[in-house]
Amino acid sequence: MTTYRVLFLLLALGSISQIQASTLIMDKIIAVVDEDVILESELKLRRVAVQSQLDSVQQSLPPEDILNQQIVERLVIESLQLQMAERGGVRISDEELNGAMSSIAQQNRLSLADFRLQIENDGISYVDMRDQIRRELAINRVQQGVMRRRIQVSEQEIKNFLSSEVGELITADEFRLSHILLPFPVDANAEAIRQVKKDAEKLIDDLNQGADFNTKAIEMSAAPDALDFGDLGWRKAVQLPTMFTDIAPQMEIGEIRGPIKSGSGYHILKLMQKRGAQAEGQIPQTQVRHILIKISEILNDEEAEDLAESLRQEIVNGRDFEELAKLNSDDPGSALSGGDLGWNIAGTFVPEFEGQMNNTEMNVLSPVFRSQHGYHFLEVTGKRIEDFSDRYRMGQADNYLRNQKFEEELQTWLREIREDAFVEIRI
Repeated sequence: MTTYRVLFLLLALGSISQIQASTLIMDKIIAVVDEDVILESELKLRRVAVQSQLDSVQQSLPPEDILNQQIVERLVIESLQLQMAERGGVRISDEELNGAMSSIAQQNRLSLADFRLQIENDGISYVDMRDQIRRELAINRVQQGVMRRRIQVSEQEIKNFLSSEVGELITADEFRLSHILLPFPVDANAEAIRQVKKDAEKLIDDLNQGADFNTKAIEMSAAPDALDFGDLGWRKAVQLPTMFTDIAPQMEIGEIRGPIKSGSGYHILKLMQKRGAQAEGQIPQTQVRHILIKISEILNDEEAEDLAESLRQEIVNGRDFEELAKLNSDDPGSALSGGDLGWNIAGTFVPEFEGQMNNTEMNVLSPVFRSQHGYHFLEVTGKRIEDFSDRYRMGQADNYLRNQKFEEELQTWLREIREDAFVEIRI
C-alpha cells in the first residue's frame, strides 16, 4: 500500500467521529453500482479527507460539484473492484491484515500496540481502519491478478532490455561495503606516506585476526562515514567511488581488501553483503540418498531404529546402498531409485534431515537419526553450485518491464470495467 493511500486512509478515518452523528440520523444512496450502493456518508468522509490533504499542501479545493463528481467516480471504481473481489472469492486473512497493520506502524516508527493507542487517541476507530485496509488489500489482490493475465512481456523484449544501458544498470548487482580511511598528513612526504601504508597493512592484519571492523572504523577512520562504522550503504558498482568499482564485484562476503591508495590516504574495504544475480543466482545444491524406516503397527520405535542401524551396518560391511534401499526403504518416492533424492537446494527437507545432510561429508554414511518421518541414515553423493544468474537477471527484467506497463494497463482496464458496469448517479 503506497504512503499516500495510507495517509488518505488515516485522514478519512479520522473524520468519522466528526460526522458520525449525522450519518446515524440520515443517510441516503447517491449511486447504484451494479449490485452495490454508495452512501452519502461515504462521500462526506472522503470529501473531508481530500480537503485535509489539500489543506496540508496549501492547495485550494475545486468547486464543490466538481469535487463531488470526482470523489463519487473514485468510489464507483473502488466498488466495482470490491465486487469483483467478492465474486472471485478473495479473502484477506487476519495474518495478512495484521502484517499490513504492522507495516503501517513501522512507517510511523511505532509498535503495533503503540500505533493502535495513538490512532485511537486521535479519535480514529481502529476497527474501521482495519476494515478499510482489508478492502485496500482486496482491491490490490484483484488488480495484481488481472494485470498478470493482461500484461505480456516477450522474451525478445527482455533480451532487448538486458542489452540496453538501462537494463544493465537496473539488473546490476548491489554491494554493501564498509571502509576505513587512514589519511595522509598535510604536506606528507614519501616517508610519511610509507608510514601510513604500514599502519594500514598492520590494521588489515589485525582485522584478519578477528579485530572488529566497526570498532576500528569509529576509532581510526578519517572518512565522513566513520561514525556509521564506515558503512557506504547499498550501491551498485557504478555508484561506488571509482577506485572501488572494479574491486567490489570480485570480493566475497566478509572479505577485506586493501590498502587501496587514493589522493587522501589508504582505504581498507570489507564487503558486508551483496545482492543480485551473482549473489542470489549462485545456488548451492546437494545430491543425497537415504534409507527410511518408518514406525508402524508392525515396527515400534525401538525396532525401527534397530532395523535402520542393522541396514547401515550391512552397507558398512560392503552391501550395495542402492540394493538395500530398493528392498527396505519406506520412502516410496526414492526407494525405486535406490534411495536417490536427486539434487536439492536448502530448505527442501525437514530440519533434522537437512541438518544431518549439511554435517555429513561426501561419500560417508551418516549416523542413524530420527525425523518426523521415522529413522533414516543418508549419504551425500554430490555437491555443486548451480549458476542461475542469467535466469535471475531475466526475472528482474521481466518484473521491471511488467511494472512499467502496469499503471497504463491498469487505467485501461479500469475504464473498461467502468464502461461495462451499470452505474446510476443520484446527486
